[in-house]
Amino acid sequence: MRLARVSVGSLCDFALQSSTGEWVPFASVGVDAATTSEAIDEIRSVRARVAAGRGEPVHEDAQLACPIVAPTKMLAIGLNYMDHIRETNAKQPASPVVFAKYPNSLLGPFGDIVVDGDLTQKADYESELAVIIGTRTRRVSPDDALASVFGYAVANDVSARDLQHSESQFSRSKSLDTFCPIGPWITTADDVPDPQSLAIGSSVNGEPRQASNTKEMIFSVADLISHLSQTMTLEPGDVILTGTPHGVGFAMAPPRFLTGGDVVRCEVEGLGAIENRVTVTRAN
Repeated sequence: MRLARVSVGSLCDFALQSSTGEWVPFASVGVDAATTSEAIDEIRSVRARVAAGRGEPVHEDAQLACPIVAPTKMLAIGLNYMDHIRETNAKQPASPVVFAKYPNSLLGPFGDIVVDGDLTQKADYESELAVIIGTRTRRVSPDDALASVFGYAVANDVSARDLQHSESQFSRSKSLDTFCPIGPWITTADDVPDPQSLAIGSSVNGEPRQASNTKEMIFSVADLISHLSQTMTLEPGDVILTGTPHGVGFAMAPPRFLTGGDVVRCEVEGLGAIENRVTVTRAN
């Protein structure tokens, strides 16, 4: 099952994909949902109404918008793929490297990544598997952790490497406006039987950059949820970015950072792809 946000004309609403592949907005079946958390709460009701033939699909010119609205937390993990550890000559972490990626960074699956050239000259891409929490979760064990997942999506953890490498914390360099494209929709967990066996990759202007598999993760999705839930309550709609594999721009020889006009495509097997053009702006 796929949950998206669709935009057509003045409408922007959560929508469920029908068995015929059409997107049926929640409003067309009489359901209101302003946030991802509310959409998760209502999805069973919407699914039943769509299955019963209710609702009016949106037109073909509908665009997909960001499916994440008003999360209480966006958490991200650094150095979580063995192949990325090898390419950066980094030390394998003994526990997950956790940082925040703030909601102002959210961007739709096909919007423009806007790079402020006055702040960074080293914008980079990171294709990632995003996990969306579905139930309130506190101190869950790894064995039970996947039951907390509502679904999965594709994300790009865009990073300002010059800021990242000049500071001891990652959050500022990872949270510039538009630095978290995500989507193209949320695929529910029942359609992803094993999140640790998914091909993941990226390309820039059609040139392959990253090609790996989530089995390369050092800490699995279940491990990450359990670890995070020991110190904080995870709420429905919260997002966890699970790390990126090898092939990022700063690790290439020579490094290759994003420039204006570049088109970055990130994809995860079975979850679709997001594609975002890079725009560089300056104050003067």
